[in-house]
Amino acid sequence: MRRADLFIIEDNIQFERQGFTSRNRVMTQDGIRWLSVPIEHAKKPLFINEVKIANKSRPRWGRKHWATLKHSYCKTPYWDDFSGFFEATYEQEWIYLIDLNMHLIRGIMRFLNITKPLVLSSSLGVEGKKTELIIAQCKQVGADIQLAGDGGKKYINQKLFERAGIELVFQEFIPPLYPQTTTTYVSNLSVVDYLFCTGGKPW
Repeated sequence: MRRADLFIIEDNIQFERQGFTSRNRVMTQDGIRWLSVPIEHAKKPLFINEVKIANKSRPRWGRKHWATLKHSYCKTPYWDDFSGFFEATYEQEWIYLIDLNMHLIRGIMRFLNITKPLVLSSSLGVEGKKTELIIAQCKQVGADIQLAGDGGKKYINQKLFERAGIELVFQEFIPPLYPQTTTTYVSNLSVVDYLFCTGGKPW
């Protein structure tokens, strides 16, 4: 996100229940734990921006998430710097998952000093599937370079980008090693672990 001139949030693609859109991993005293936002069941596939949070059936989910964060990170060096944001976030009742996620994304961007414009894909008015959709979005915002995650090599059709005259750059991101609450380093945790342990400073 820091390398990009503009970042597109894909909010009108199909929601995956076992993906990271509604959950992430944190480190607790008992080991790794998933924090999952409960989602209302639907009889048909939904776009991400259509997904509602199951507040009626799981009214205490926010309190439980906050309690987990507090018990897990209250003794970390930077707890006081960021805890207020997350406490206030969980005190608010969110109806749609996308609104909660955008609030968290903007807050974390602020903590990491990332000041890039965000665009919801639903606002671009373009259609397509997979690579065709990405190219259409690039053209709509006037982009001549697409920064893609390394995992995109598995599904992005690189030849279509060449034909469209858009340079495709895969980012081979290597997560930094940083001090954690554990003696053995644990990878692929939520960014909250990084924030509370390092203050969001480059490590």
